Amino acid sequence: MTPLDTNRNRNGDRNGDGNGNGNGDGTADNPLRPEFWKKPTHEIDAFFARLRAGREPVFFPYRPARPNSGSGSGSGSGSYGFYALTRHAQITEVSRRPDVFASAPSSSTLEDRSPAFGNSAEGSLLHMDAPRHTVMRRVVARAFNPSGLRRHDGMIAAAARRVVDELLEKTPCDFVTEAAVQLPLRAICAIVGVPASAYEDVVRATDTITEIANTTDRAGLDTVAEAVTYFSTLMGDLARLRRGDPADDVTTTLVRATVDGRPLTDAELGAFLRILLVGGNDTTRSTLAHMLHLLTDNPGQKRLLLADLPGRMPGAVEETLRHATPGTWMRRNVTRDTTVDGHPLRAGDRIILYYNSANRDEDVFDRPHAFDIGRSPNPHLSFGGPSPHHCLGAHLARRETGLFYRELLTRAPGIHATAAPAHTYSGLIHGISHLPCAR
Repeated sequence: MTPLDTNRNRNGDRNGDGNGNGNGDGTADNPLRPEFWKKPTHEIDAFFARLRAGREPVFFPYRPARPNSGSGSGSGSGSYGFYALTRHAQITEVSRRPDVFASAPSSSTLEDRSPAFGNSAEGSLLHMDAPRHTVMRRVVARAFNPSGLRRHDGMIAAAARRVVDELLEKTPCDFVTEAAVQLPLRAICAIVGVPASAYEDVVRATDTITEIANTTDRAGLDTVAEAVTYFSTLMGDLARLRRGDPADDVTTTLVRATVDGRPLTDAELGAFLRILLVGGNDTTRSTLAHMLHLLTDNPGQKRLLLADLPGRMPGAVEETLRHATPGTWMRRNVTRDTTVDGHPLRAGDRIILYYNSANRDEDVFDRPHAFDIGRSPNPHLSFGGPSPHHCLGAHLARRETGLFYRELLTRAPGIHATAAPAHTYSGLIHGISHLPCAR
């Protein structure tokens, strides 16, 4: 394969179809289209390797699904689409310049905002920039930093033990359903203050948002809107409860918080709950499932880990995060003419940061396709780059994964996947929907 032709002009002639051909949207080779992610993993990896070899951002045309969704890659390129950033250095540079590369009006869809999210999307941390993002994130940041999470260690460890108990009673079974879904759900709901009676509905609404949040068809938009409404309704119920009966949970923190001298609005409260529950479930669920798959496929690495669980577990968790990259991409929006890695971008351009590609960057990682739990250093970008938008739940995801696997592998060192995983690339998430396992 030859590298992409990245030297064409910026007015829609240059595209990322993998061959340098002017084929419009290039759907089959457009890394925002669902069709692209249905390819075999080795083809996806090869595609991004070719983009990295080109050494500069590549423009991908992308036809807007709705006439009112804007024009251009923004207003700058004269053609609707986006620039793909695939190299570690590029994404790190963009992440460190949030004043130039904004999250507003959207960081999780190419189109500016899905109408399914309505005005409540305005309360989402994902789509905010400073100074509002700084103020809003501060409301809950303390609960998710290492010291804030320390008081939940006992709860997380107990939840891990219960999930392992239940898993081992049911094996052979589906690891995703019986373990990977269960631990992060129970942990984040306990921290936020969501009762166990809501767990099933929370999982259903979370899956809806992550699976079809980028949908453009009417039925899909209606389904997403129902999930968004569910979280808003749930938050309303929790807020009323905690105003009269405060507890040591994040919901109590939110209803007591003030921003610019005023309490949070219902829309802001609902958006907070949505991002905490969706974000608190997806990354850890995916990491837990990928880790069992990777340890099964790499028995030598599993033996190393079993030989020193306490000492090697942190490295195994970090390498799983790098290798699997549960969060595939994020969008940023160019606010003024600038350059990235020496290459020009214009105000209004949309760019997509492909973390999965950065985590395979040959300039940064030796043997990037190998699973190596001893990899050090391991500067992966699986929680985003060094920026104000670095994943709020990063410490929680690491802690849950480490505690769970120490418990599981101590009690069932022979546990393994018995078939290939069913991978899902839905919107921003690289997950696993099913993974049969046995002891």
